[in-house]
Amino acid sequence: MTVQELDLPARRSRLGLPLIGLLLGLGGCVAQGPYYEPREPDREPPAVYTPSQPKPQQQRPMPPAQPQPAKPAPRMSAHPRFAPPPGGNCYWDTGLGVYVLEGERNIFYRERIYYRWDNGWSYSNSPHGPWEPTDASGVPAGLGRRFH
Repeated sequence: MTVQELDLPARRSRLGLPLIGLLLGLGGCVAQGPYYEPREPDREPPAVYTPSQPKPQQQRPMPPAQPQPAKPAPRMSAHPRFAPPPGGNCYWDTGLGVYVLEGERNIFYRERIYYRWDNGWSYSNSPHGPWEPTDASGVPAGLGRRFH
């Protein structure tokens, strides 16, 4: 037995893998099929009406839509998750996400904290103060969007 005869299986294995990869790659192209451009849909010519046929009713142009005034957010006497302030005459404003204290100007309550708008935000543990200044990031999101 010669050295070349012993080396024959090694040559086959070196050529076999690239050959299999080439055949698989070309086989995918054959199985794909040709590509055809999609056709445009057939269009019908415009209808021609004769005097003996009734003319279809024409649609009147719609007037431009008028913007509707914003509806006030619904009032609720209480929120199922947030308790109302102690002893406060208030209602839950769903748009603001807070209790609005009635009889007080721009004072709101949520989760044991009172918020006041007076050309800027402040907060307190009591509706009478003392008030600590904050910015819109320190108040509930609905309040921050409404007053700025």
